[in-house]
Amino acid sequence: MAGGRAIAAYLLMPGKAIRIRGLVQGVGFRPMIWRLARQHRLGGEVWNDGQGVMVHAFGSAENLAAFIRQIPLHIPPLARLDSLDVQTLAGLPAPDSFRIAASQDGGAQTPIAADAATCSDCLADIADPDNRRYRYPFTHCTHCGPRLSIIRAMPYDRGHTSMADFVMCRHCQQEYQDPNDRRFHAQANCCPDCGPTLWLEDKHGQRLAGTDPLSLAAELLRQGHILAIKGVGGFHLACNAADAAAVSRLRAAKRRDAKPFALMAKHIGMVSRYAQVNAQEACLLHDKAAPIVLLAAHGATLAPGVAPDDDKLGFMLPYTPLHTLLMQDLAAPIVLTSGNLSDEPTCTDNTQARANLTAIADYLLLHNRVIVNRLDDSVLRVMAGEARVLRRARGYSPEVLALPPGFGEANAILAMGAELKNSFCLLSNGTAIVSQHIGDLENAAVQQEYRHLLEDYGKLYGFKPRVIAVDRHPGYLSTQYGYALADTYGATVIPVQHHHAHLAACLAEQGVALDAPPVLAALFDGLGLGDDGGLWGGEFLLGDYRHYTRLGHLQPMALPGGAQAMREPWRNAYAHLLHYFTWPYLQQTYGELEIIRLLASKPLETLATMVSKQLNSPLSSSCGRWFDAYAALLGLHSGRISYEGQAAIALEKLATPPFADEQAYPAAWVIAEDNGMAVLSCQGLCQAVLDDLKRGADKARIAARIHHSLADVTVRVLCQLSTQTGVDRIVLSGGVFQNRLLLEAVTGQLHKHGKTVLLPQAYPLNDGGLALGQAVVAAAQGISPEI
Repeated sequence: MAGGRAIAAYLLMPGKAIRIRGLVQGVGFRPMIWRLARQHRLGGEVWNDGQGVMVHAFGSAENLAAFIRQIPLHIPPLARLDSLDVQTLAGLPAPDSFRIAASQDGGAQTPIAADAATCSDCLADIADPDNRRYRYPFTHCTHCGPRLSIIRAMPYDRGHTSMADFVMCRHCQQEYQDPNDRRFHAQANCCPDCGPTLWLEDKHGQRLAGTDPLSLAAELLRQGHILAIKGVGGFHLACNAADAAAVSRLRAAKRRDAKPFALMAKHIGMVSRYAQVNAQEACLLHDKAAPIVLLAAHGATLAPGVAPDDDKLGFMLPYTPLHTLLMQDLAAPIVLTSGNLSDEPTCTDNTQARANLTAIADYLLLHNRVIVNRLDDSVLRVMAGEARVLRRARGYSPEVLALPPGFGEANAILAMGAELKNSFCLLSNGTAIVSQHIGDLENAAVQQEYRHLLEDYGKLYGFKPRVIAVDRHPGYLSTQYGYALADTYGATVIPVQHHHAHLAACLAEQGVALDAPPVLAALFDGLGLGDDGGLWGGEFLLGDYRHYTRLGHLQPMALPGGAQAMREPWRNAYAHLLHYFTWPYLQQTYGELEIIRLLASKPLETLATMVSKQLNSPLSSSCGRWFDAYAALLGLHSGRISYEGQAAIALEKLATPPFADEQAYPAAWVIAEDNGMAVLSCQGLCQAVLDDLKRGADKARIAARIHHSLADVTVRVLCQLSTQTGVDRIVLSGGVFQNRLLLEAVTGQLHKHGKTVLLPQAYPLNDGGLALGQAVVAAAQGISPEI
């Protein structure tokens, strides 16, 4: 009788339905729930579905409450809990045990985890001679390893990944089915008996004999060979970074004249031999995202071709077992740059690599796991006290950004991104997903991949846009394709001004609510099409998500030759000089200067005619071209640059050593008013630089004064506008603010004036973050403001 009453009481125990949303699939969330439920003596089940994780739990009210309280305290290392909603279950039988149920389809609304660096437990496995995964380069668990790079569909189950090609052996299957094992439902779980295999072959396709291809690969690197290495998100090209001949040969074969190469070091101690690393930067290098971190070069030197004309080195640490095992046998860092010809997409499959990379690499280190989604290495730099993403890809994409208050209604918006440094954005249910870095759409192969990725993301997330946001520039290939997709989907197109998108992206990332008051912004970049049809790029705006007003800008200058002026800095220098001075005056007063001699060799009469008649010489307020002009005045890459920003980077490098001891030129700028707008004219700065050059002043000090002068006038204008508008919150964004000296000087001075400064952090200041801004502007314009 007593037993019957106990059974009846148990059957009447309360139940709870717990809906868990966030980054909760493929990260060990279900086994964590299973263990917690057993600890609290609960019955029920947990499963994955299209919205995240669902739990049905039964037990005493006390045990259920304790169980629910414990969930946020025990989330796995790669998980992120966004919401936990609890409802009472009624009319369901209470099971006497707790189990993990099979996944249920139901639409891909749950986030996909980013690829993560090897965890400490897996590193211990591959280092243990008694472990069956000893030196196995594809060792992973639920706490680390590939995610986006291998997924084809949702939910994140093995059958939806490229690991479906590998049938688990008995031992791996036991781990996969045991909730107490950290490899429970680890979709990339495998071992040497059942997983992917690694081999080394020469450029003719002949496999090299030997039982350990990684040891042989390390020996080939030591000998000065170039290797193509298949990684987790694509191929890399590698060589010994201390071998000048190998680095030069790689540069020539890859057709990459000067842009710095990324480096991989064995450990932080190896990094610190060649670069300054503070505690914050060390944490970034060891982070689960394992990005490239830009560090100040210091100490021992590597081959001069690693980072010519740059005072920074981009280091990363091994983030897969393959890289860890390779680096174990090496005494120096390796160059680990993208496996492609410059500006083309990175190779992702073996056949493609054999066709495209054997003209560069002597040997190929290959494996047979398919890379589904290409992922470049992410790049970060610590500036103004925080890590700032400059290129967002492996380790970060496709993490979800929960949008600020007011965007809950926003749904089904696709933002196409920019022309350069492209990424796109999917906005749905008040959240935004920005794709991994894709590249410059000027390259036909990159543009083709862009289209494929848009299609793949649409399938992966079940996404069909109702609104498509594009840049206002009709010549951008992303804009043109956006209109084409709008015809396909019957979607509405919303053009978004370039600098408004930069402003809005920062607001969204910083959690500024939709109906918050407007902010001031200084937005400095290459160029974007303005409201007046001109090319903007040195802008002061007052705006929010819905609206903006242009309050000021740099003095517009001609771009002689149009696009050629973006590649040949002397053209920008000539435009500045011609705007402020006559050519006879320049020849008479400064004729011995290097820049004047260079300009004298150019067809100046033709150029002057082009500028005066605006023939292929559009006016632009671009701050990027401003930097090019002043770099050219100092003889830095005056003739031609080989990659975007090269001249400006050289100017920053030159200015860095004396920067703290220098200050702005007096009377460098005049702030004029034109139709109520502040226009910044720098004739005084130009004159002062020419005079310093004529006196033979140290060019590094001139470069430092140039930086200080721009920083000071930026702060002066922002403070004046703050007084006029009563607005104290200020956004700084645009690719020019990747210049650490400028960003920190402006930020520091604004703080001294009591201003609140908002800066991009997790999304790039450059055009790589533009799609997020386009998406939230389009969303805001579709949401009625509260009255």
